Order: sequence, then C-alpha cells, then structure tokens
Amino acid sequence: MPYADLREFLRALEKAGQLLRITDEVMPEPDLGAAARAANNLGDRSPALLFDNIHGYRDATVALNVIGSWPNHALMMGLPADTPVKEQFFAFAERYRAFPVAPERRGAAPWQEVGVRHGINLFELLPLFRLNRHDGGFYIDKACVVTRDPDDPGDFGRQNVGIYRLQVKGPDVLGIQPVPQHDAGLHLRLAEERGENLPIAIAVGTEPVIGVVAGMPLAYDQSEYEMAGAIQGAPYSITAAPLTGLDVPWGAEVVLEGEVLAGRRELEGPFGEFTGHYTGGRRLPVVKIHQVSMRPRPIFEQLYLGMPWTELDHMVGINTCVPLYEQLKADFPEIEAVNAMYTHGLVAIISTRRRYGGFAKAVGLRALTTPHGLAYCKVVIVVDETVDPFNLPQVMWALSTKFHPGRDTVRVPGLSVTPLDPGSEPPGVTDKLILDATTPVAPDVRGHHGHQVHDPAETARWEAFLKERIA
Repeated sequence: MPYADLREFLRALEKAGQLLRITDEVMPEPDLGAAARAANNLGDRSPALLFDNIHGYRDATVALNVIGSWPNHALMMGLPADTPVKEQFFAFAERYRAFPVAPERRGAAPWQEVGVRHGINLFELLPLFRLNRHDGGFYIDKACVVTRDPDDPGDFGRQNVGIYRLQVKGPDVLGIQPVPQHDAGLHLRLAEERGENLPIAIAVGTEPVIGVVAGMPLAYDQSEYEMAGAIQGAPYSITAAPLTGLDVPWGAEVVLEGEVLAGRRELEGPFGEFTGHYTGGRRLPVVKIHQVSMRPRPIFEQLYLGMPWTELDHMVGINTCVPLYEQLKADFPEIEAVNAMYTHGLVAIISTRRRYGGFAKAVGLRALTTPHGLAYCKVVIVVDETVDPFNLPQVMWALSTKFHPGRDTVRVPGLSVTPLDPGSEPPGVTDKLILDATTPVAPDVRGHHGHQVHDPAETARWEAFLKERIA
C-alpha cells in the first residue's frame, strides 16, 4: 500500500491468484455482463476478470469484478487475502479514525498523454456494452464523479467524489442520476439556483481505494481524498483536471470533463440496479462532455449490478458499515458493531449494550437520521452486544427469541429513501421499521431470558485446535 493505479492493483491481484485473464475472443454482449454475473455467482472468493480480446474493439481492455470478493477487498486494504470480514470491518474503522490525511498533489498524470477536444465520440473511444439485457443503453457505472459546491468552490472538503451511474446518450452526451440526498445532487441544485451549469470531471479506471471511498456516506464537508489517504495509510495522489480544474485521481485511466447542463432533463434508463430490479425511464440531468483525456491503451473498468451479491456489495459493504458505526458510537458509546452490508444498507443490523429499557429503539431511531440512514436504512434490527451482527444465524436467533412483534416494532411513516428502492411509493418515500431484538432490561422486565445457554469451558481452545487440524 498504496497502489499507484488500477494496473498496479491488478498485478497484486494476479500475484495473489485473484485475477483471471481471459484471452479468448468474446462478444461485448452478452459475454462481458454474463462473465461478471458468473464470477459473482462463484461465492466470496471470486476473482477479478481482465479481457483483452473483445470482438469489434481493437486494442481494448476491460476489467470486471475488481473488488468482487472479500479477498480482493482485503488486498485493496493491504491485508492478507484470507482476512475475515469482521476483522476487515474493524481495520477499516481504525483507519477511518485517522481521517483526515491531506492528499499529495502531483504533476502530469499518465492519463494526460492522449487528449481529445474536438469530434468527441465516446462510442469510439470507449469499449461500451450493456451489462444486463434490458438496460436502456450503454452505461459507465464505476467512475469517480467529481463536483464542487458552487457557492464555496474553494472549500476542498466540499468537493465531492461520488459514484453515479452515467448513461451514454450521444457521442459527447451523458445522462446522470445524482440522488438528491447525495452531494452531487446538492451541488447541482445550488448551481441551478444560480442559473449556472455545474462543472464535472469523471475518472474511469482508478486504483481501488478511491472507488470504495467514493461510495461512502461521508458528511458533506468531509473530503473523499482525505479519507482515501486515511484508509490506505498514505496521502492519496491527485492532480488538477486541465479543463475544469477539478481535483481528480492521478492514476486514472480516462478522465472526461464537461458540465451538467442547468435545467435540462432527458429520459434516462431503464437500468439493472443494485436492488436486483430494473429502474424505469426517468427524466434526469444531462452532462455535456467537452474534453477526454486518456492513456494510450486505457483499461475500461465496469461494475456489474444485479441480484445481490455482486461486486457492488463487496465495494459498499464495509464502507457503509463503518461510517454508520462511528456516527452512532459518537452518540451512543454502547454500540459494538454495525452490519449494513445488505442491499447498500436498506437493512442494517446494530449490536449494542443497553443502558435501560427502550434504549435499543432510540439507537434505531438515530440510525435513521445518519447521512446514510436518510437515504437507506429502511429496516433496522438491533441486537445485544453478545450477538455478532455479521453472523446471520445469531441474528435470526435473536429475532426468533428476543423480538416481540407487538412491543418491539417501531414504524415510522413517510420517510425519505433512495428512489431506486423498488418498494418505495412514491419513489423516494417509504415507511421505515425498527425491530428491537435485544434482551429486555429494567424497567422492561418482560419475558424469560435469564437462563441463556453459554459455550462450555474450553470451547475457544478446541476451536483453535480443530482449525489447525483442518488446515
């Protein structure tokens, strides 16, 4: 750590046996999307895929499923590939607390070698393909999108790096979906109130840490570049994009620059999303591209989305859990761990100690008002500190034996949620639930929970012994 760029990380994956190079000729559709889906179906140790023989695209290279497994996520953090998920969570949380780490500004970047300002045609410059059969067009869906607060462009912390789906609608035109709860959505609203276009830079094919951090629910004035430095344990390398001046990853493969056009909306979609459902066509903002900069033979990285689990779930699992954990723990030191890895945190599981009866319900209500909870966290399950929220059999046991449907359900109607939630009605509004599956404590003394079965003595020693013998 840190990795200089995507290429260095791919070499690290290959050395660890977590990269599969496909040299056979493949069709852009359906082979690339099908291969990514198939890799996701292989389980938690699936490799990254690298294709360099794509029919119809001379000299094109496509990377898929780059962080599509827990071994790859561990390697992204510089940890051994076999690091358990819970250990990755606490390692991520420890690094999170090192925020902020100021970035390193560097000069000319490799992606500045080739520049196109006239006659831009993304259909020729990039190896585009549909990921799922009913997508409404070609998408760029794993790019780091950079915008600034137009009211305070000098505030580095208010420059946002996010991941937003981008539909290629024309040779130099993209559709973008900046959800109102996300920073880019706020930046666009502020720009449109001023009657101005919003400058934008889009970095495709970055090293993995910034891609993971770009999907984190950080506070509005927290810099993703300063968080990337904290997570990788060294300053993150950035450089200024030549047209917009926005700060972009130094190690990117391709950088697109342009503007989100104020007041303009066009039909976008459908698109197979992380919920496992297609989103229908909607009128969304439009981006006009004015400059493309790239390496001579760039690697085009794509993110497969569909029925969980996919690469996205590995990318945004721990990076969603840790901010929720830290934000809740600041108010409630009793919090032990948070698992919000399911469908981008639409379901969150929180383990906590309790001060008094009803305490767990207060924790659940606070989770709904965190930056991520406002747009996600549709169902919050609260369990005891002795229950591992990453161990679903334990969570199901707590729900089965501790939860009283009549007394332990809190329903809050009409709250905000991502409009991508197919259950929201109208899109972006839903009721939310808190399920208190903790052991009642005084003054709540109901139930018969006083004689729980605990592990026999020496169980831990025998676990270690058996693991050693199995290995």
